[in-house]
Amino acid sequence: MDDNDVIAVLGLILATKKRKRRKGRIEWCKHWLLKSKQFSHVNLMNELKFTLKDYKNYLRMDEKLYLKLLSLVTPVIQRQDTVMRKAISAHERLSVTLRFLATGRTYECLKYSAIISPQALGRIIPETCDAIYKALKRTIYR
Repeated sequence: MDDNDVIAVLGLILATKKRKRRKGRIEWCKHWLLKSKQFSHVNLMNELKFTLKDYKNYLRMDEKLYLKLLSLVTPVIQRQDTVMRKAISAHERLSVTLRFLATGRTYECLKYSAIISPQALGRIIPETCDAIYKALKRTIYR
């Protein structure tokens, strides 16, 4: 057998070998992430409103200051709902960012209390921090 015959045989083997098909995605989203309205930290915050000390401990600010900050950053961090999914509200974005800043927990850890994927948290938290910085900068230098 010469080199051309060897190459032809190898080509024939490779051509007849079945290619493995990529498996499709098993699930689009984790089942528990779809229950964000039920399990979200926003429900906890609604309960903490009745105990001011606990609310302040949770976000490191009182409700009045939180609502003021929310009003400043909402125009920047608010997103529109799409046909595919409902947008994460400005309230959820700000509260999870403040919780991140207050605790220093990782995105992986925060995903369980916020019911938001770590990938989304990786976009939300830096965007919200930037919005907070710009809003406070505008307020201070007026």
